[in-house]
Amino acid sequence: MKDPNGIKPTACLALSDGTVFFGEGFGSTGRTIAELCFNTSMTGYQEILTDPSYAGQIITFTFPHIGNVGVNFEDNEAKLSFASGMVVKWRPTRASNWRSQENLIEWLKKNKLIGIGGVDTRRITRIIRQQGAPHVALEHSPSGNFDIDGLVEEAKNFEGLSGLDLAKNVTAGKTYYWTQNRWQWSDGYSEINSKAARVVAIDYGVKENILRCLTAIKCEVIVLPATANADEVLSYDPDGVFLSNGPGDPEATGNYSISMIEKLLQVPELPIFGICLGHQMLALALGAKTVKMNHGHHGANHPVKDLSTGKVEITSMNHGFAVDSQSLPDDVEETHISLFDGSNCGIKLIGRPVYSVQHHPEASPGPMDSFYLFERFAEDIDKKESHSIVIINFLGSAAALEYTNKSANSTSAKRMVFLLLQCIYRKLLT
Repeated sequence: MKDPNGIKPTACLALSDGTVFFGEGFGSTGRTIAELCFNTSMTGYQEILTDPSYAGQIITFTFPHIGNVGVNFEDNEAKLSFASGMVVKWRPTRASNWRSQENLIEWLKKNKLIGIGGVDTRRITRIIRQQGAPHVALEHSPSGNFDIDGLVEEAKNFEGLSGLDLAKNVTAGKTYYWTQNRWQWSDGYSEINSKAARVVAIDYGVKENILRCLTAIKCEVIVLPATANADEVLSYDPDGVFLSNGPGDPEATGNYSISMIEKLLQVPELPIFGICLGHQMLALALGAKTVKMNHGHHGANHPVKDLSTGKVEITSMNHGFAVDSQSLPDDVEETHISLFDGSNCGIKLIGRPVYSVQHHPEASPGPMDSFYLFERFAEDIDKKESHSIVIINFLGSAAALEYTNKSANSTSAKRMVFLLLQCIYRKLLT
């Protein structure tokens, strides 16, 4: 089989409904089965391909120029690439950028990623929008010989992402300290030199730039694997807990993550901040529900409205599931919505420093529209520390009172401590 120009295709994309696209293969050879999505970002293809949230997905890039700035190792969002493959309009172009360290096609080969070019990405995007994210089989074969029926059948048999727990597959699986700050022009990445607070970050597939944003607000960051329990988290005496992004169905993680978050919520003064999958998990722990979206939100140009201020932020998004805003409990407030379809993009537990967003505030499409969320997290941590100092000081005063007044009934000191703790607890809830 040859295309109208007489060129024999070397790659084939087969959808579960029998639709087939032929094109030029590049990168790794072989076959992969996954869910097909599209991403509307004009830049950042390397960051997208290394985002663990794309595990189990083949990405169609709607922007035609892919590969033109090459690959540099500073821009990876994870040590490995978790995407299943890529679909582009044209074969990746020759790299032309002063930061480029490698050609994209060579990088794809090293990371065992399959690519297909020379296909109508506009038609593919319309199919995804109309039918929902389809199950597909992608094969790159230099011989150009394809078992079309076999590819379609494999696509039909793919179970999809609903009910699939992928967080365990992409987490680091071990505890480590993160010390790298955000990238600076001419300096690159630097190590943090001051630590004002301690944050425990749960790695469900965390992007490294999120961790850099946490260090940027002067936090000591301890990263725990996805399966960490509440006792492990609290053993580090954190000033705040961060719930990361990640892939898969949030409900499928319920046997370990949801119960862990529920226990953390029992600590009233503990700030908790979640992004993307962490947002969905927090919502589930608070009693809400999540739903599978038709084709999800994937791109760096998504407008999100902050309902408290009316401000519209240009955000980066990558999710195929969403929090059902109609299922939010009475004590949970909706804080952000998508201006594309009105879907939920943020929640807050009323009276508590507990909140999350669906979009990615560590990204810079706006360019820094949503970084205030990290700053808010830092402010809540500062408030917690101030409350702790008050408690410690008063406990010390009460202990001194009991010590110096041995003849008196120590009940008075204990009563004072109890009343103070009660007062502080009420203050935290307002």
